[in-house]
Amino acid sequence: VQLVESGGGVVQAGGSLRLSCTAPGFTFGNYVVGWFRQGPGSQRKEVSCIHTISVGTIHYADSAKGRFTISQNEAENTVSLQMNNLKPEDTGLYYCAVGEPRSWCTDYGMDYWGKGIQVTVSS
Repeated sequence: VQLVESGGGVVQAGGSLRLSCTAPGFTFGNYVVGWFRQGPGSQRKEVSCIHTISVGTIHYADSAKGRFTISQNEAENTVSLQMNNLKPEDTGLYYCAVGEPRSWCTDYGMDYWGKGIQVTVSS
């Protein structure tokens, strides 16, 4: 399964970016799709996840609550992460990942990973 992230870049603090994840040849059906971040010198951690069937089942890390919104476009087979009011600490490599629902939003539980896309927030 190939996951392709897009939408990263450089933005000033307070700005917004929208990340998207798509999977050519694979359908996000009855899976958990999540976004994870690896900051400079730190471990990869979850940012947000969504259950693609039970779309009301969403998780946000505390750092993302109130600023980030995860959503699914079933017709386009994409999962997006709208990031508003970005802060320098949001800087990092953002990965899209897919896993079985039982794994929920855990780094070790995800089965497929994208290559990651860089997000840099300048102060």
